[in-house]
Amino acid sequence: MKKIYFITGSQDLYGDETLKQVAIDSKEVVQFLDEKISTVDIVWQPTVRNSEEAEDCLIKASADKDCIAVITWMHTFSPAKMWIKGLQRLTKPLLHLHTQYNRELPYSSIDMDFMNLNQSAHGDREFGFICTRLGIKRKVVAGYYKNEKVIKRISNFVDVALAMDFSHNLKVATFGFNMRDVAVTDGDRVESEIRYGWNVNYYGIGDLVTLVNKVTDAEVKEKLDEYNAKYQMNTDNLDAVKEQAKYEIALEKFLSEKKIGAFTDTFEDLHGLNQLPGLAVQNLMSKNYGFGPEGDYKTSALMAVLCKMSENREGATAFLEDYTYDLTEGEELELASHMLEVSPVFAKNQPKIEVHPLGIGGKSAPARLVFDGIEGKGIAVSMVDMGTHFRLICADVELVKQPKEMPKLPVARVMWKILPEFSNGAERWIYAGGAHHAVVSTALTKEDIELFAHLTNTELVIID
Repeated sequence: MKKIYFITGSQDLYGDETLKQVAIDSKEVVQFLDEKISTVDIVWQPTVRNSEEAEDCLIKASADKDCIAVITWMHTFSPAKMWIKGLQRLTKPLLHLHTQYNRELPYSSIDMDFMNLNQSAHGDREFGFICTRLGIKRKVVAGYYKNEKVIKRISNFVDVALAMDFSHNLKVATFGFNMRDVAVTDGDRVESEIRYGWNVNYYGIGDLVTLVNKVTDAEVKEKLDEYNAKYQMNTDNLDAVKEQAKYEIALEKFLSEKKIGAFTDTFEDLHGLNQLPGLAVQNLMSKNYGFGPEGDYKTSALMAVLCKMSENREGATAFLEDYTYDLTEGEELELASHMLEVSPVFAKNQPKIEVHPLGIGGKSAPARLVFDGIEGKGIAVSMVDMGTHFRLICADVELVKQPKEMPKLPVARVMWKILPEFSNGAERWIYAGGAHHAVVSTALTKEDIELFAHLTNTELVIID
């Protein structure tokens, strides 16, 4: 399990008895938080009293591959110049917890010894100043550490820190390249690795075809058993379904062997494949593999990262595409159904496996999942490359029930309202340069994206 270092600040000014009490109190805080937050181990560190100890502890955190973040708390007054060298060496996300050991003041017995021991109101402001002076990107959470709201905010930080650690080690495979002449899905892959850790590499579609041709009948049968257990088989064209099963088996072997967590393909590069991967990609997305169509590596990687961020929460997270509108005045809706690859995490009912022609790519009719979409409040997040920097655009959406049946549309059907209302939301998305590809989530909030953008120093536009 990943871990977070909990570092308590103090100094030698108040004597050994105070320092002993600081250690006892901070251990109790750590034990409580570790029991409440089960996704990581929160690990107590010895009290930091001077510059040397601060630097050693933060270097240790930065060098520990299992450490995904640091929580700091100033139990007493901790002069902030002692933190400068350590903070300059810190490479992990920082949460500054502004709390204190006691919930209430002991009004009848409070004396100067109590004041000197419990002065987070003093020490945390000193520490906060030096973080701001140094330009340290961090999350500040203020409140009593046992309050549910405080625990929730710390837990949300942990989710983002886990996603950032995942992002730092994420490998992305692009089968084929960016769709010809398309601008918004392209991007600087070198800068993506520098800023987010995404190692993005091109692989020829022939690498995948070779694996497809090696898939055995027994493997296909096992995959069909999985499909039948999860989905409703609504086609007699089992050969097309078996073809998709081969694609998924080959893709998962390829991704697993190379430890790749996200991938793209493009209908313009399918040499050696009889179908565009549809059902195969949909089922892989349900297993939290990131995906972007038409070579959109940014959406693919972002999906994988946001799936990691939301894996301990209820709700759905996956790639979706802006496609077409119902512009009935005052009731405007968007049909966010891609031509093929929509994740079944958005399914309101049991998805059906169907086979229909695809009017693009020039290949055989692919098997795909067909279903109606879920309902609920969510966010849509797009990443674009502005040439000088990356930008995240995050907008409120409301997934809704389709107002009428669509019997002739053989794709997954996900519909939403653009908020706060159509013209305002759509115009602002377009002004911001938002792409037609986005990661949509009913599990995450704008605050999660805001924290991720802040900690990765990414420009963020919020539409709400």
